[in-house]
Amino acid sequence: MENTGRTELSEIGEFGLISHLTKNNVATQETTKLAVGDDAAVVAFEEKHEMLITTDMLLEGVHFDLSYVPLRHLGYKAANVNFSDICAMNALPKQITVSLALSNRFSVEAIEELYEGIYLACKRYNVDLIGGDTTSSTSGLVISVTCLGQALPEQIVRRSTAKDKDLIVVSGDLGGAYVGLQLLEREKAVYLSSPGVQPDLEGNDYILERQLKPEARVDIVTMLKDAGIKPTSMIDISDGLSSELLHLCTSSNTGCVLYEEKIPIDPTTYNVARDFNMDPTVCALSGGEDYELLFTIDLQDFEKIKNNPHMTVIGHMTAASAGYNMISKSNTQHEITAQGWNALLKKEMPKSN
Repeated sequence: MENTGRTELSEIGEFGLISHLTKNNVATQETTKLAVGDDAAVVAFEEKHEMLITTDMLLEGVHFDLSYVPLRHLGYKAANVNFSDICAMNALPKQITVSLALSNRFSVEAIEELYEGIYLACKRYNVDLIGGDTTSSTSGLVISVTCLGQALPEQIVRRSTAKDKDLIVVSGDLGGAYVGLQLLEREKAVYLSSPGVQPDLEGNDYILERQLKPEARVDIVTMLKDAGIKPTSMIDISDGLSSELLHLCTSSNTGCVLYEEKIPIDPTTYNVARDFNMDPTVCALSGGEDYELLFTIDLQDFEKIKNNPHMTVIGHMTAASAGYNMISKSNTQHEITAQGWNALLKKEMPKSN
């Protein structure tokens, strides 16, 4: 909202705003037959493919804080968290719709910035924006994105199909988004107490980007396909590794063994977590918003991924009767409990001793 000019939403109205934001929208997917501009979009099914549909909502004051989240980054993130849900089914995102609830606090120029981020995400991942809605709000900004994806029926992966002895694999590294959030919250608190003080964010670009500009792991879906691997179960890490792993276990009726020393944590994440007197492993287990993919594979597929730097084997599934356990770096066993983000029951992250 740093534009020099300001056009009030009331000057152009709902339909004028939609027309303004979508005037340069160009559909690139062959399955998009009619995008923005009519009562409904038209999307064709490719032969033998099935369509996947997911919806995610972001609320100001709950999921984001505009005192430190740029609107362009917010738009990019809003799109990517939905792309990630499609990737978690071993499919690729194709189209999105975007609905906004806005107060008169926002100008046309501010919403343009939000849409610049949405369009950037769509361009990066070859996804079409095909529709949406706008309405007024008395309680801040609300963003609701629905994403459509496609895959052949035999390629789709669910949470409920893991089995005993499957390997547990995670993409990328974990905990960075949560630690980045702690850094932003600290600098906000400093600014509120001393408004003239500039934020101290130097050298922390990686963790800040993990929080403000996450990337959906479309590349992992493609890598697995190219390697001839179909995961036996899959989920994306939005609520923390421990919560997501327990989702896989309960859905599949299995137990698990996770090895702490195998959990991938970036050095910046590790160091900043320690600066905040937090256990980096706890940040990875319970922090959330990493939007990496957590999946299981058959033992026989290990050779196909063992040299891939984007994937790490962190444990294995067991019989349900064995429970949910983590082997610590000191070789002691601990029960895994879900301590990640819960939208209806927010828990405080535990600190290190």
